[in-house]
Amino acid sequence: MELLEALRLQWEWGADEALLDAPQDRRHAAPPPPAPENASPPPARRAAPAPRAAAMPAGPAEARAAAAACQSLEELETAMRNFTGCALRDTATQLVFADGAADARLIIVGEAPGGEEDRAGKPFVGPAGQLLDKMLGSIGLDRTKVRIINTVPWRPPGNRNPTEAEITLCLPFLHRQIALIAPRGLMALGAVAAKALLPAEGATGIRRLRGSWREAEIDGLPAPLPCLATYHPAYLLRTPLAKAEAWRDMLTLKAWLETA
Repeated sequence: MELLEALRLQWEWGADEALLDAPQDRRHAAPPPPAPENASPPPARRAAPAPRAAAMPAGPAEARAAAAACQSLEELETAMRNFTGCALRDTATQLVFADGAADARLIIVGEAPGGEEDRAGKPFVGPAGQLLDKMLGSIGLDRTKVRIINTVPWRPPGNRNPTEAEITLCLPFLHRQIALIAPRGLMALGAVAAKALLPAEGATGIRRLRGSWREAEIDGLPAPLPCLATYHPAYLLRTPLAKAEAWRDMLTLKAWLETA
């Protein structure tokens, strides 16, 4: 299964043909070919230019500083595109920033982009996104009335879950986008988003977190935001029996929106 997963990942990256019969170990430089007899000395090579400094700092503290300096969503998107501290940036096709209203009352937070989101540059455009659209439509919402973002804005290789280090590094950008929009509340889709927004809940699983409002502390906002966790649409596609619980969560969200 590991070999099949590696083969699928190579195909998604565009490696669709093999040029050599065996893999090469490029960790060691190959010996230079022997020079022919009576060969003239090679021309002098120019010195390699000094490497340029990274476009932006590359640590969690610098990520917090870069995010805090942004005074608009446009500045934040530019800062995230230039940020070089997350290795996912090097394997993803592009940044998946956000979708929906810039002044939404509700922000929906997912986990990380998948393959289709990575290619489109927008969150929740694949099968899970189509289900999310139906879930929102069932209570009278659509993408123009909410803001949809991900905990991590770059696709992890092979659609794996983002690591704790990757989440910690990207969290300042998530908090800053929420603070700039200043919504009335949040909805966390799945365990990754729930744990990122509700760290005080510790190791509490999504089954216990879902369905009830909790408080999310967001840097840059004067007071906590109410946060409702529910199952990720991708999980609902794999586990249809859980849709009944997710439907109750959507009714809870609808009742809150009518009074918020």
